[in-house]
Amino acid sequence: MQSPARERLLLGPGPSNVPERVRQAAAAPLLGHLDPAFLAVLDEVAERLRRLFGTGNPLTLPLSATGSAGMEACLVNLLEAGDDAVIGVAGVFGERMCEVASRAGARVTRVETPPGTALEPDAMAQAIERVRPKVVSFVHAETSTGVQQPVAEIAQAARAHGALTVLDCVTSLGGLPVRLDDWGIDAAYSATQKCLSVAPGLAPVSFSPRAVERVGVRATPVQSWFLDLSLLGGYYGGDRVYHHTAPISAIFGLAEGLRMVEEEGMDARAARHREAAAALVDGLAPLGFAPLVEASIRLPMLTSVKLPNSLQGAPEANLRRRLLDAHGIEVGGGLGKLAGKIWRIGLMGENARTAHVERLLTALRAELQPA
Repeated sequence: MQSPARERLLLGPGPSNVPERVRQAAAAPLLGHLDPAFLAVLDEVAERLRRLFGTGNPLTLPLSATGSAGMEACLVNLLEAGDDAVIGVAGVFGERMCEVASRAGARVTRVETPPGTALEPDAMAQAIERVRPKVVSFVHAETSTGVQQPVAEIAQAARAHGALTVLDCVTSLGGLPVRLDDWGIDAAYSATQKCLSVAPGLAPVSFSPRAVERVGVRATPVQSWFLDLSLLGGYYGGDRVYHHTAPISAIFGLAEGLRMVEEEGMDARAARHREAAAALVDGLAPLGFAPLVEASIRLPMLTSVKLPNSLQGAPEANLRRRLLDAHGIEVGGGLGKLAGKIWRIGLMGENARTAHVERLLTALRAELQPA
């Protein structure tokens, strides 16, 4: 059967392109989800995820769902109806946290900052001191704006008042150093399709012993059966109690992707992302694109750029479509209040290479400065 689409260079906010090694690994023959050979791979994945998350948390696992389900797993396990939560809102995915927490019955206190700026640690600390929440939650790398948030200061304020901290690492894991234990993070989630350059469908998550203890003393059952940590731990832990049929092929692909991350080394990988992002910003400037985010808090793996006045609105969507149809390159548009005003250009994992930057710049020059 013919492929439904030709291969694209995926320079949007995700997914990123998948290396051939990962594709081959995912195409390996299936095993049963309780086969000892598969369980050995699952254990390998969990250990490599611990190293990448910077944690010793025993309950670290590849959740059989996308990153949005990772968010939901963290929040619905740690929050019960009537609990207070302080959530940092610096973009669309902070907004989504508020929605998930509200649906779990929590009383949500929002601490907001304008799109393209970082959360103020003092504002978060003041809200935490005033509310004394059960959970503090925010996004490490806000995909809708390209801003890196100050993690350690906010987590320290949360812990000082007995709160558990939930961190969204969807866009940061594998592109920036993540240090859950050093920062004092209690629950974190990510997704495979961003800087890990693995197909979408898995959400790496990690829960501290404090978080697991909180789940164990809940007064009510977790509202989601599938995402209940007390049940998931039975399968991913030593007992291997049947919970669901794990996505075998996806786990094989993730195992190979994590091996590639470790072979490169996180320091070298982070430097590669920074180099590609710098080349992108420099190359876009003569074409009239300017960074939305100041350099000190700008993400290397997701660059948000303000569009020239002539491209704002419908023209930008038309240009993105021409890039896709004529050049096979995908870039992302703005979300929410930034729709039609910015582009979100992802240089994630396999795609964080100056050669890919030059391919995009060449295509843009051809479209904007035709001979």
